[in-house]
Amino acid sequence: MLALLLAGCSFYQKTPPIFVPPIGFTPTTEIILPEATEVPTQEPTPTTDPVDNPTPTVFLPPTETLVPTPKSQQEPIVYHAQAGDTLAVVATHFGVGKDQIRSNVDLPESSFINPGTLLVIPQVLINTTSSSHLLPDSEFVYSRAITDSDFPVDVIEFVQKAGGYLSEEREYEHSNLTNGGEIVKNIAQNNSINPYLLLAMLEYQSNWVFGQPQNLAQLKYPMGFINYDDDGLVRQLRWAVNQLSIGYYGWREGRLTEVIFKDAQSPTRNVTARIEPSLNAGTVALQYFYSKIYDSDEWIQALDDDTGFITTYEEMFGSPENRTQYEPLFSHNLVQPDLILPFVPGVVWNYTGGPHGAWEREGSWSAVDFAPSGFRGACSNSYAYVTASAPGLVVRAEDGVVIINLDYNDNEHSGWILLYLHIATEDRQVEAGDEVNTGDRLGHPSCEGGISTGTHVHMARKYNGEWMTADGPTPFMLSGWTVHNGSAVYKGTLTKPEEALVTASSYSAPGSQIKR
Repeated sequence: MLALLLAGCSFYQKTPPIFVPPIGFTPTTEIILPEATEVPTQEPTPTTDPVDNPTPTVFLPPTETLVPTPKSQQEPIVYHAQAGDTLAVVATHFGVGKDQIRSNVDLPESSFINPGTLLVIPQVLINTTSSSHLLPDSEFVYSRAITDSDFPVDVIEFVQKAGGYLSEEREYEHSNLTNGGEIVKNIAQNNSINPYLLLAMLEYQSNWVFGQPQNLAQLKYPMGFINYDDDGLVRQLRWAVNQLSIGYYGWREGRLTEVIFKDAQSPTRNVTARIEPSLNAGTVALQYFYSKIYDSDEWIQALDDDTGFITTYEEMFGSPENRTQYEPLFSHNLVQPDLILPFVPGVVWNYTGGPHGAWEREGSWSAVDFAPSGFRGACSNSYAYVTASAPGLVVRAEDGVVIINLDYNDNEHSGWILLYLHIATEDRQVEAGDEVNTGDRLGHPSCEGGISTGTHVHMARKYNGEWMTADGPTPFMLSGWTVHNGSAVYKGTLTKPEEALVTASSYSAPGSQIKR
């Protein structure tokens, strides 16, 4: 019954849909595929607090573990690659080995596949979630689709004009009493998630934007997560963006393949649903989020195109189909600009954190940490300097954060962006609007901004609003050192030809030292 109910939701699809070839079509070595052509992709024109109680989530790296093939012979699937697809991730999504995927062109082993590329894949999955694309990636992340299109200009102004409970709400955020609209704006900006997506979710869940909460649960838990340690707007939003990020980046990076929720008929039993492999990351983020607060029946309703969440989003902000010019977020041949290690030459630092969450503790494994030598987990003043890894324009410098746009644009949601976190306010060398060159001093590392147990600098990259995974198709490279994942978050290594291996250690253990 669940398999039948999972069959229908609403539609948004940028790339050609997945389809099964006609009966009798069986790919062999003699099958004639269309001539190889370069599928054009449009490169977007450059214009450019960690959660207190993270939900434990086990992430597995992309694997080639095969799903048992149903007894009856299944027709192969013809799939057209989407932006962000890699061979390993597509194989993981479809439950097949990389060598089982065929194409009319040579497929890159580790870099992005050109969107639209035709892939022929064995069909081995059954009982997957709906194939309807609900939300494009450009309207999940805080991208130019939000800043440059017909969305309301200002989040705070929109909330005040809506006149609901959110416009009246005041809570403390980082020891400052803040209004509801500003809380949504700040959390969305820091996590690079569309703030209007969060507003639509608040309205769908608890009527906070245009109306009033209807019961105590909606008042205390406006995003629907019933947990005594996560009540109030700030904690609920931080929990929500963490779950959304796990869904989006877990799917993008090949670490998530299924959703789990309580069975509506038997609350003590869990229901597992394999995610439809043709979905985009923005849609999977919604599926994952709602699986955390709903049973299977409620989950299906939330993802229904007639009565579910997406209708609330479209009623408030229009259809995503009218903003397709912002897709894809990046091209298949995206290359990182030259970056150097973020400290002064000749001074020994320690690599204290391998790939981990960019802002929240979970989500994209895109950030790395460095600490000046001699600091072993203590939050104390440092006279060492963090320096700019590349030239650009400082678009934000406040509350321990320095953000640099490498395209010299004042929009932190467009083009290549570098985030530096835990930069001390005292003796900070830059302000918003300053231009910096490679190697310029930004300020001192500290524990300021978010939650930190030791003096260090936390560094991550974004492109057009999407956090770029450190060990991925566009690898994080600093002064020729390449970042690699470890067995878990904060683990990992740095490698460089003809140099000794550097291993991440939160205790600055031997082997973690590095200098520029």
